[in-house]
Amino acid sequence: MASVRSNLRRIALLGGLAGLIMVSAAVKAGVDLPKLEHGKGEHCVEDTQYMRRHHMELLFHHRNETMHQGIRTTKYSLTQCVECHASSKTGSVAASKEDFCVACHDYAGVKLDCWDCHATKPMQRKTAPTAARPTPSPMLAGVSK
Repeated sequence: MASVRSNLRRIALLGGLAGLIMVSAAVKAGVDLPKLEHGKGEHCVEDTQYMRRHHMELLFHHRNETMHQGIRTTKYSLTQCVECHASSKTGSVAASKEDFCVACHDYAGVKLDCWDCHATKPMQRKTAPTAARPTPSPMLAGVSK
């Protein structure tokens, strides 16, 4: 039993040292975390560390609820993410290497395919057109309501 514990400690120590070596190699290579513009809201729907690790799971879950169960909410909506995180320079989350989604995904080496179907810019809210009064039909002339 003591030798098992001893071996587990050695493995843990070696794993920790390997992690430090990898981190220090990345620092020496000049790999910096991406510099991201803050979102437009007071805070994100979840804390930053949670979102970094789990945002895709949240988006997939939201998609499944919306598409398969007809449940529409905005908390984990991709549209809400884009509206909050679109760059003040480009107006997009994926137009340049500095934009929110592209910067992180390039850093992590992950291919983005969301934008094959989804908009990278917040949708412009259209105001309802003023309804013009229709001209009455000549056939209805003289007919009272």
